[in-house]
Amino acid sequence: MGFFGNNGLETLIMLINCVTYQEGRKLSDIPIEQISNYVEKKDCFVWVALRDASEGELRQMKHEFNLHELAVEDAQHGHQRPKIEEYGDSLFAVIHTVELVDGEVSIGELNLFVGENYVLSVRNRCQQNFLGVRARCEHEPHLLKHGSAFVFYALIDAVVDRYFPVVEALEEELELVEEQIFASGSERANIQRLYQLKRKIMMVKHAVTPLMEATSKLYGGRVPPICANTQEYFRDVYDHLYRINTTIETIRDTISTAIQVNLSMVAIDESEVNKRLAAWAAIFAAATAFAGIWGMNFKAMPELEWRYGYPFALAVMGSVCGYLYYRFKKTGWL
Repeated sequence: MGFFGNNGLETLIMLINCVTYQEGRKLSDIPIEQISNYVEKKDCFVWVALRDASEGELRQMKHEFNLHELAVEDAQHGHQRPKIEEYGDSLFAVIHTVELVDGEVSIGELNLFVGENYVLSVRNRCQQNFLGVRARCEHEPHLLKHGSAFVFYALIDAVVDRYFPVVEALEEELELVEEQIFASGSERANIQRLYQLKRKIMMVKHAVTPLMEATSKLYGGRVPPICANTQEYFRDVYDHLYRINTTIETIRDTISTAIQVNLSMVAIDESEVNKRLAAWAAIFAAATAFAGIWGMNFKAMPELEWRYGYPFALAVMGSVCGYLYYRFKKTGWL
């Protein structure tokens, strides 16, 4: 953490790192009030990382880096759609981080301000850190010589790489549900789990698809000047996003198919129940018909005066019901 002055007031800032680099190598950690001095040097660039920055903190960064006010406004409001926007000779990117927390998808936000001599990253609602990204960049000075463009790539690449285990976990969850689709009595639970899984995969898709579209503008054709020498790296990021997006589409299609199969299983079970009810209704209907006939009070009914009329009536009804039961059983209705 660090402190900076704001209109004479001292404010606590959630500062993770504030480092200056030269020719691909770390010079030193610097205080916030010296950022603008190093940004003015053409052979240096400054990399600042903030977490859950407040409005006042962003205003201070705006002053130090001369950030565009619209980009700062988007970062203040948060909950932006993933995007990469160009403001003159600088870039502003919104990237969604995706985490699995207790089986639920949690979406955070990483805002990146990138200029020729600086990178400012602000992460919000995100438990993930990017210390490994800084270590990676510092261990590759020949790539860090590209300056802020390579750091910009490394941060996006780190976020995208963390999408893979989330998507794989959702695939495994789908496989577990598929194994239960044909289990008797689990239809309702399966449908509920499938819809929950569909909601999770859609949250990931909302992070991936817009970022894929934005990244496609960073290589080939007219690209922002900052990214001119690192186009192949952003093409690699796009390829990763394309693979993830394809996997997501496959999972979505599989979920839709699984839902249809599960609903079909429900319909089949209901049909079996209806068959059983219809069969038993037919059996009792036959017995009811005979009982209704012999229950009529006509004087000229031989069976009423016959000694064996009652046993005969029971035998006929039992025989007919038994025959119907046999036929329904043979056809699979009972």
